[in-house]
Amino acid sequence: MSDQSTESTSDSSREPDYHGVLVYDGECPFCSAAASALRRVEGVGAIEWADEPAQRFLATQFGEAPFALVFADLREERVYVGREAARVLCERAGMPVLIQDVVGDNYESIADAIRSVTGVDEEPDPYHGEYPMADEANHAFAQLAENAWHTAKV
Repeated sequence: MSDQSTESTSDSSREPDYHGVLVYDGECPFCSAAASALRRVEGVGAIEWADEPAQRFLATQFGEAPFALVFADLREERVYVGREAARVLCERAGMPVLIQDVVGDNYESIADAIRSVTGVDEEPDPYHGEYPMADEANHAFAQLAENAWHTAKV
């Protein structure tokens, strides 16, 4: 049996603690609750949109840092945004397909209702879909994962 350390290091050659990272709006109570619910999903961490590693990752992926729900998966080398990120997160959390479809198909109306109830003014940028992870974003992922939080590690 080998003794593996769980300490973070800046060694970019080591595999990150998480293969998937959710970038979410830390000011939104619903988004924060959704990020907390991911604690039971192994290998997935979360980081607030405003954190520097999240901003750097988004800028390397999109050329700017869109204000949107983003799920990046290093193993799949994919980045899911907006309604597609919500759908993938529901799937990974083990939600029934019906719930996945309802959340994905009604993402904008759910987001509008939550913003209205919570008083959050900022609207998400209109980014949706599944994207291949850009080479530069792939390199920025290690720092994103190092700064993500979670309770279950792979």
